[in-house]
Amino acid sequence: MDREESLFDQAVKRLDRAISLVEQKLASGAPVTPGSDAERERLARELAEARAREKELELAGAEASAALAKAIEEINAALEPQSEDA
Repeated sequence: MDREESLFDQAVKRLDRAISLVEQKLASGAPVTPGSDAERERLARELAEARAREKELELAGAEASAALAKAIEEINAALEPQSEDA
């Protein structure tokens, strides 16, 4: 999972750099020239992969959260009878 997260982080960093370059060009008044078709396709593919990975991570986080909530409920239920006897 760490490798996949680092791939996602790398894609996000590349996207951030690309956006920063476009913003700098726009701020300087320089014309923004489109990249090659291959570059656009690569970036679109990386973005789609990053979005898919983001959804996977969100799902994994929700599952982990639900499992933790269930474990907390079970622990609390196990402790309740002991509290009443005390």
